[in-house]
Amino acid sequence: MSYADVFKRYEIKFILNPKQKQMLMNVMKDHMQPDEYGRTTIRNVYYDTPDYFLIRNSLEKPRYKEKLRVRSYEKVSPDDNVYVEIKKKYDGIVYKRRTAVKQYQAEEWLAGQTGQPFISQIADEIEYFRRFHRDLSPACYLSYEREAYYSKDGSGMRLTLDENILGRVYDMTLIAGAYGECVLPSDLTLMELKVSEAIPLWMIRFLTDNRINKVSFSKYGTFFKNNIRATRTKIYGGLLYA
Repeated sequence: MSYADVFKRYEIKFILNPKQKQMLMNVMKDHMQPDEYGRTTIRNVYYDTPDYFLIRNSLEKPRYKEKLRVRSYEKVSPDDNVYVEIKKKYDGIVYKRRTAVKQYQAEEWLAGQTGQPFISQIADEIEYFRRFHRDLSPACYLSYEREAYYSKDGSGMRLTLDENILGRVYDMTLIAGAYGECVLPSDLTLMELKVSEAIPLWMIRFLTDNRINKVSFSKYGTFFKNNIRATRTKIYGGLLYA
């Protein structure tokens, strides 16, 4: 059986300018510490239907939505492990279920070329997802540089800072390098708070004092709107998404 994870939490997003990021770094010295990996480049391949049903549905902000992606935390070869993840959101709570498989197994499995590589509850859920939505294929490659921190007080809060967010719709494999078109201006940082309960008071004070408001921001959704949908609407005269 392969390694698997299950996460349940709230994910709250904010966009910081350089000055706000520097103030944050100063404030959180007493409260957060970096994880053991330091600054890493995260690579993702999102799967979708030919008409982009999953991301179009997500952008409509339904009560329940889901995505399927393959993720790695470094450049991989075909025999290296990657994560196949289902990310679900219901009533504001994020549920992420993932399992580790070889890179080549992930591509063959999700393409329907082979059956699921092993039996487990999470693998069964991924297989059901794949069969239910049919014709899933790589739809978007996204990479970004991430700094991750966790709370010193044991509360379980995590904080991530994502920069250099890049997307593309070609060469969609984790084996390839991290490059593409900018999803967020290079001088901005996407901050995510990942909490199972309340945001700590020190963070609330920081956000309030600096007038930083939460945002609704999806990396895949933003790239889809600005690049994929815009291009396809132009080509097909706006008929594709009517």
